[in-house]
Amino acid sequence: MKVLLVEDEKKMATSLKMGLEEHGVAVELAFDGIEGLAKGLTGSYDVIVSDIMMPGISGLELCKTLRSKYVNTPVLFLSALSSTDNKVEGLEIGADDYLTKPFEFKELLARIKTLSKRSNPFLNEHNLTVKDLVMNLDARTIKRCDKTIELTAREFDLLHYFLMNRNRVISKKELSENVWDIHFDTGTNVIEVYVNYLRNKIDKEFDYKLIHTVHGKGYLLKDE
Repeated sequence: MKVLLVEDEKKMATSLKMGLEEHGVAVELAFDGIEGLAKGLTGSYDVIVSDIMMPGISGLELCKTLRSKYVNTPVLFLSALSSTDNKVEGLEIGADDYLTKPFEFKELLARIKTLSKRSNPFLNEHNLTVKDLVMNLDARTIKRCDKTIELTAREFDLLHYFLMNRNRVISKKELSENVWDIHFDTGTNVIEVYVNYLRNKIDKEFDYKLIHTVHGKGYLLKDE
């Protein structure tokens, strides 16, 4: 799961990022509404968590613009504005949920997971599936055509990211930052090496190939 957190209070943003990542959630930060909108328009997140009162543009304007551009990523507002009118306004312009500050972290995590499941029809509580491949998230096992496939921890994380972003071209830079948590170095071929490892294990012996190279752009896991 990948979350965009738009929050101008950097200490709070960093703390929430650390907490979410401890629970297996990849988090990208934006510290004002303009940066949040630019990132949100890419449509590459499962959930957007946004403050309302921010520099640049407000969270309300951010959400309204996303919806006008047909970006349907679920939006969860975090705000100290707690009146019923504030909540109704947020929901009416296209937000999916509203959590009033201060809040319990476990409630935030639960709401993010709920919104992610709602937005991703491929995800259930335990498994991710594509064609004849099944990833069990609890046991961290992979099967294809009922054959168990052994993956290293990094290969599993890489495949998980592909599955969560199926039918979308993913750049090497995005993989490096979300699977390896490093800035992309054009002088290394680590991405190609691991994608090749993964292909040899999940595609080589099967007629239908899941992972495809899109030359000059990155990789694509297809289930269509």
